[in-house]
Parts: sequence; structure tokens; C-alpha cells
Amino acid sequence: MGEKLKVGLIYGGRSGEHEVSLQTALSVLQAFDYNKYDVKPFYITKRGGWLTGSFLPAAPASVDELQFKEQQSAQSSAITSLFDGISTAAGASLDVVFPLLHGTFGEDGTIQGLLEMANLPYVGAGVLTSAVGMDKIMMKKIFAHEGLPQCVYRSFNRTQWEKDPGFFIMEIEVSIGYPCFIKPANLGSSVGISKARNRDELQAAVAYALRYDRKVVVEEFVDAREIEVSVLGNDEPRVSVPGEIISSGDFYDYQAKYIDGKSVMQIPAELPSETAEAVRSMAQRAYLAIDGSGLSRMDFFLRKEDGKLFINEVNTMPGFTPFSMYPLMWKESGIAYRELLDSLITLALERYAAKQQLQYSS
Repeated sequence: MGEKLKVGLIYGGRSGEHEVSLQTALSVLQAFDYNKYDVKPFYITKRGGWLTGSFLPAAPASVDELQFKEQQSAQSSAITSLFDGISTAAGASLDVVFPLLHGTFGEDGTIQGLLEMANLPYVGAGVLTSAVGMDKIMMKKIFAHEGLPQCVYRSFNRTQWEKDPGFFIMEIEVSIGYPCFIKPANLGSSVGISKARNRDELQAAVAYALRYDRKVVVEEFVDAREIEVSVLGNDEPRVSVPGEIISSGDFYDYQAKYIDGKSVMQIPAELPSETAEAVRSMAQRAYLAIDGSGLSRMDFFLRKEDGKLFINEVNTMPGFTPFSMYPLMWKESGIAYRELLDSLITLALERYAAKQQLQYSS
């Protein structure tokens, strides 16, 4: 057998989705084919310290009490850990990096930028795509330019809101009405999202969203089914069968996603064939519009009243445990969990090889 690929697994991170990242990393570590790969884990604490060593597959008592054989100081900066710590601690340069970081400082282009500077191949979307996928406002603007149908929305930043909240309240009430959803522009896992049914709830929801980001998106309420698909590939992406989320709550918030365990995933979704094909086609268009690579999960609304389809958002590093929607939809489409890991690493190396052919100076 040939030499094993050296894979650096980065997980944890400073975002509110730290625990979700731990679940994903543990699942991936347990699924790798160790006849093919030599895996080096790198854990980022909630405070931003980098540790490397051996991840023991046991649930930690708390986030920073991982059963970890520390080989690096938690005081190392990200830059030091990347350019010095990762390569030297691994004993040799890594062949590819697999960032399993969700949300801020992981899914938003920041870690991708560090990996680009280090000239390391990595799994998933690039800097621009990651940033656009995280920023709901920029994402919506690109989807609008592509002509993809979306629900009505309005957006503003903290300064604009504080300067004239009355203007935005009036605009929201006239163009969107109640109920409506208020979201931080840059955050994942439905953190910071509220449903407002009147003006008082709207103002409270905006204040809540501004705790998590300086920009806010307000969206109309659509009485709809929540349909999702998984996308895999670079310039010629494949799309899985659609799945459906049947939420346990008023909407699919963090509680419904990760805590109460009552939400139901229907895979494949019970859809007419033409609707399923429309979802898959729209997902491919959206993926190419943001220059996706590696993987993404695309989320849609299917309005109950008339069957109209709206694109909701893209997740460039979706949940990746064996029980998450992304791998489950691929499993139903004929690609097993371990095979997905192989495909993602192959796609990362293909994209890296293509970029090495580019000329960066005259």
C-alpha cells in the first residue's frame, strides 16, 4: 500500500457552534479509513488557543477539558500554529487540511484565508464562497442577481438602526408585515433568530440579533415546508435527493436542531418528481453562483399555499455527524459516510492542483 495521506483535522473554535464542531470531529475521526490516512487533530479552544495531539473519543466534561495530550501551548496564536505548529507538530507537512469548524471564525472565510496563506490544500469552500455563505445579506444579493426566488427581506446595520429605528420599523411593517423573522446576518445553527408578531417583539428581536452581529436581516414569514439538499463537487457539482425538516418548534431554531430531539428528518422528502428536480436544479444554480467547492447544504422553502419554491440559504460547512442531514441525504443517494470523506479530500486536492497552475505574477 502507498504512503498514507497526512490529514490535519481542525475543530472546536471560538464560535457559538463549538460543541457542534466537537460532535462533527468525533464522528469524522471515527469514520476515517486509517489504512489510507494519517490523521492529526488540531483543537481550537473557545478562547482561541490551539492544541494538538491525540483526540480521545470520549465526551468531555466541558469544552476546555477535552481528553487531549497537549503538545502545543494554548497561548500560540493562530498564525504561529498554522505556519509553525501544524507542520512541525505533525512531524511533516500536511497533505490536506479538513476544517470542521462551524460558524464564526471557521465557516466564514477566516480559517480558509489562513490555509491559503500557508498554501495548504483544504476541504470545503474557498475564502469568498465561505464569507458569502456566512453573510446572509451578501448571499441574498448574489442569489437575487442570479434570479433565484427568495422571500421578501430587509436588512440594516447597527448604526442605521440606532440612527433611525422608526424608518426601518415602518419599512418592515409596510413591506413584510407580521409575523416576521429577525436574524443576525453572520451566524449559523439558527443562533440569535427570533419570530416577531408585533412591533414590541420586533424591537426586542432586533436588539437580540445585534448581540451576535452588527448587521441584521428581517424576513417575511412563509407558511412552508423546509426542504434541503446536499451538494458535492467543484465545478461540476452533484446534488442529492431532497430531504425535509419537520420542526418540533414554531421554527427550526437551535433548540429544535440540537436540544429537544423532537424534530423529524424525512429522507427522501415526499415531493412530486418535478418539484424534487426543481429543488435540485435550483441548488446547483445557487452553488455555482457563489462559486462553491467541496460541499454545501442548500435550504429551501416550499410554500404550502401554491407550491412555490424559495431558496433560503446555503451552509458551506453543514453538520457532518452520521445523523446530520448532509450525510444522510447522500446515504439515501448511494454515497456512504466514509466514501463522502474520501470524495471531499479528493476534491480538495483537485482544486489545489488546479490553483497551482495559476500565475500570480508577470
